[in-house]
Amino acid sequence: MLSDPTLAQELREAMRPLFRRLNAARTMSLGKSGILAQLIEQGPTTASELAASQQITPQAVTAALREMDSAQLIERTPDEVDRRRIWVSITAAGRQRLAADRAAGQAWLDGALTERLDDEERAALRTALPALRALTGERTLSGERTFSGERSVEGTAERTDV
Repeated sequence: MLSDPTLAQELREAMRPLFRRLNAARTMSLGKSGILAQLIEQGPTTASELAASQQITPQAVTAALREMDSAQLIERTPDEVDRRRIWVSITAAGRQRLAADRAAGQAWLDGALTERLDDEERAALRTALPALRALTGERTLSGERTFSGERSVEGTAERTDV
């Protein structure tokens, strides 16, 4: 299949304002939200596992966890066997904060879908969802992966925007 740089550029340009609007009411960075979401989805984990899965530097994770610990969004618990290992888990306050951040963007998007798009446009978006998920290997609402295999992170830059 041939590359389609025009499609890639148009998709990026269409998504940029949408992404900005969805995140306008956030009270924490996307990196911190990603960490909290992973803790909800996968349960307690270590800082190094968070860094690897979130594709951010260990230093950025450490700083983010320090801030989230101060805000009581996470808690750290030493491993019972290996006291050097620290387990990170989300607190009730962390769950509430993440839910509030998500709800603000969700409310805007729900209203925009209803008010700005007709039935045919909403159906076209629904049809495009599997393709959009396949671009990143994200899970569907049912929890299924949209592709098989592991996502490669070779050659990608690590994010530090937590």
